[in-house]
Amino acid sequence: MGDQESGSGGSWLKRQLCESMCRQKTPFFHSWFRFLLLFCLIFVLCYSQSSSSRSWWENFPLHMHYQRFLNRTNQVNLPPAYRVHPKHRIKPTEIYETTASTTVLSTVPPTGTQFHHAYPRNYHFNMDNPDVCKTKTPFLVLMVPVAPKNVAARDAIRQTWGKESLVQGEVVLTLFMLGLSGGADVEQVQEKLKQENLQHHDLIQSNFMDTYLNLTTKTMVIMDWLATRCPTAAYAMKIDSDMFLNIDNLVMMLQKPGIPKLNYLTGMLMWNRPVVRSKNSKWYVPEEMYPEPQYPTYTLGMGYIFSNDLPEKFVEASKSVKPFNIEDAYIGMCMKQLGLAPTSPPNPSQFKAYNTRYNRCEFSKVITYILGSSQELLKYWTDLKKPEPPC
Repeated sequence: MGDQESGSGGSWLKRQLCESMCRQKTPFFHSWFRFLLLFCLIFVLCYSQSSSSRSWWENFPLHMHYQRFLNRTNQVNLPPAYRVHPKHRIKPTEIYETTASTTVLSTVPPTGTQFHHAYPRNYHFNMDNPDVCKTKTPFLVLMVPVAPKNVAARDAIRQTWGKESLVQGEVVLTLFMLGLSGGADVEQVQEKLKQENLQHHDLIQSNFMDTYLNLTTKTMVIMDWLATRCPTAAYAMKIDSDMFLNIDNLVMMLQKPGIPKLNYLTGMLMWNRPVVRSKNSKWYVPEEMYPEPQYPTYTLGMGYIFSNDLPEKFVEASKSVKPFNIEDAYIGMCMKQLGLAPTSPPNPSQFKAYNTRYNRCEFSKVITYILGSSQELLKYWTDLKKPEPPC
């Protein structure tokens, strides 16, 4: 019995000693665990801010949570999130070469991409339709920047939303803006464009190289054309060639009594957008081109609408606004230079970037959607125009 009590007491003593030691080790273990966790967190945050690691960090699953944490105080001002289509993630292959001033503007493909002054009257039109606004004064002019060789996109637009010349009782005009094509087949491409213009009378071409990094120049040439060839139009829209546009909804929006007729710019608004400094990004802008860390409020370049008094003002502002390669943000800079700001549309939900799938009811309510191909535009438009109610 005594041996049993002695054994029981020994076991009890061992258990007490063990529990005591464990209690002493637990805080020590927790301290080390917290230290390691903190160290890892600091390492990840520091690594994520380095330019060489930015592209890795942007693909890291925790990136969105990290950004949400940092921007929590600015949640109210953030634009709606939208998915970036894979074709818009591709980084241009052109070499970045910045030029502070260019007195002679080359009309042949440069070895790298030269950023000329965005002031559009540095350029001239070598294909034009200057009289299209004289026979009928348009209520709305749709200006579509498109690559010279992208005939498929132009034809799809001509068969869908660009086909409509009278919408909700208003005259609408659709035109395509092109630069110069590069490559060995320049002459053949140019001849095909001339024949296309003879057939449709809707091409405008200027003597800048048609590259992704020259989109700011392309946009400003659009503004110059509107100011000099079509000043009597009420409104205009710069709209990309890969867009679905519900033209009826757009015209009805512009017919609303409260829509301004002067100094009006609207679309999907972008607030507090940081300038991308990572050279791995398609939207990279070097500091020498745009030194500020953040863009002013601007409208997303997929499609924005403006009263037609603004093009001449943009052209004038571009004399003193240094060009950089993000065309929609550049228009935002011109607005800032003019002491103006973009306006939120009456129903912001009508301006959408990407859709996950086609829905006839949904497409009947929006104004814009970015599409993946010209075939999608033809397919969706045909379905939307069926006589039965969409919803």
